[in-house]
Amino acid sequence: MSSSYGRHFVTTERDRGLPLHLGSVGLSTHQGAIYRENGFHNFHWLHTVAGVGEFSVNGKTVKLYPNQGILLKPNVSHSYYAETSVWSTWFMTFDGALANPITASLDLQHMQPLSWDADSPLAEIHQQFYRKCNHSFDLAGVNGSLEVYAFLTLIKQFGQAGRKPSLSEGHERLTPLYLLIEEAYGDPGLGLEQMANTLRISPQHLNALFRKSWGISPYQYLLQFRIQKSKDMLLSGNCPAVKDIAITVGFQSDSHFVYSFRRMTGMTPLQFRAHYGNG
Repeated sequence: MSSSYGRHFVTTERDRGLPLHLGSVGLSTHQGAIYRENGFHNFHWLHTVAGVGEFSVNGKTVKLYPNQGILLKPNVSHSYYAETSVWSTWFMTFDGALANPITASLDLQHMQPLSWDADSPLAEIHQQFYRKCNHSFDLAGVNGSLEVYAFLTLIKQFGQAGRKPSLSEGHERLTPLYLLIEEAYGDPGLGLEQMANTLRISPQHLNALFRKSWGISPYQYLLQFRIQKSKDMLLSGNCPAVKDIAITVGFQSDSHFVYSFRRMTGMTPLQFRAHYGNG
């Protein structure tokens, strides 16, 4: 196991304008008892590396076993202490101008334990930061902001609340559908029934799976995919006609294409080309 380490960063006026900024990070190999009646002033992540701890928040007490952690919002009353003779924990604190909307957009669970597999990157994160903290790695300012965002995406990708599957598991199950859309997005007949058949599930089940992973329906995903492909064609330099683009990306009519494009981008395809093209 790595030795205890910790780095705390002074937040400058410039840092406060960053979307995220790192407050502190570290490993405590003998975690002591903590009671914070008024909470911590920043977002606070804590997880167990070894041993077991007991964590109390919002009137609930939970145990944190190895490869389990919890994310707290600022100023939330909480306490924790070792349940075993030795409790090793890793922590990260952060804040930022967009800390609230970023954690919300990632749909991260607050104030409840998250778990991950022993072979996931989260299980080794304390060792990665041990090397960074002990080799003069710059973790302040923009670099720290990037580190926080990368860590939050790991929680999103590999963290599991209770026995719910992680985001990565959901995406893996949907992989055949992603491949189908990549290959057949130009087919105007591609619909929910065919997409569901690819996974050998019902259309209703596919809708539920997709909304859980993406927050949108499979059809909305397909529509966004087609619009993205049309953007590539509009900016390709070959200047294909709007009608030709509509057919190529799977719309049954150019009027439906123009309507969908404007609804999703706020401009017509020709306006998009004029605004973002090279002239």
